Amino acid sequence: MVARAESILHHEEPQSSCYPQPLPPAWNAAQDLNSITTNLQYLQTSGWYWGSMSASQAREVLQSRSEGTFLVRDSSHPQYMLALSVKTRCGPTSVRIEYNRGCFWLDSTSPHLPQLQAFPNVPSLIQHYTTSRQTPQDLESVQPPIKPDLMQHAPKDSGVPLKLLRPLLNMKGFPSLQHLARLAINKHTNCTDQLPLPKTLLHYLQNYPFFI
Repeated sequence: MVARAESILHHEEPQSSCYPQPLPPAWNAAQDLNSITTNLQYLQTSGWYWGSMSASQAREVLQSRSEGTFLVRDSSHPQYMLALSVKTRCGPTSVRIEYNRGCFWLDSTSPHLPQLQAFPNVPSLIQHYTTSRQTPQDLESVQPPIKPDLMQHAPKDSGVPLKLLRPLLNMKGFPSLQHLARLAINKHTNCTDQLPLPKTLLHYLQNYPFFI
C-alpha cells in the first residue's frame, strides 16, 4: 500500500463486492445501525482501537514506535467516523476510513489512483492490508494528509510506504489471554465451527473471526 504526499482533493467511490453492479442494493437506517454497531463491537474487542484521540495525540504515541505500527481511532473530522494512524518511514500519519452502506475502505482522493477495496468491517480491512503487504497485485494506494513538517522528506511526486505490520495495543483495553488464544486459533484456521470444542468456546471464537 502506498501513500502519496498530497492534499485531499475529492472522494472516489470504491470498487467492491459490497456494491453489485450496476446498482447498489436497497439500504436503510436499520442496516446502517446494525453494521456500525457490529463494527464497533469488533473494534472494542480488538485491543488496538484507541477511541477518542486526536491526530496529534496519535502522532505522539506512534513517534517512538517502529515503522508499520498502527492503531485505529475516532476521526476528528465530523464527516468521518474512524481514522487509521500509522508510523511510516517519514513519521506518523493518518488516513481516514470511509463508510457507506455497510462498507469500509481507506480514503482515496486522487483520480489517477486505483479504486480501493471495501470491507464489511474495519478488522477485515486491517487484516487484508497486514497480510497482503508482500503481494504486489494486492497493493493499493491511498493519500494520507502528510503534515507540512514531513513534506521535506516526502516530495510531492514520491510514494510514502504505508506498511501495516503490528497493532499498537491500548493498555486501557488490553486483550485478555482468552482473546489472544482466540487470535492464535483464528490465524491457523478459518473453519472454527469444525473444531472439536464445546459450543460456548465455538461461539466465543466466532464472536471475533479475525486474527489481528
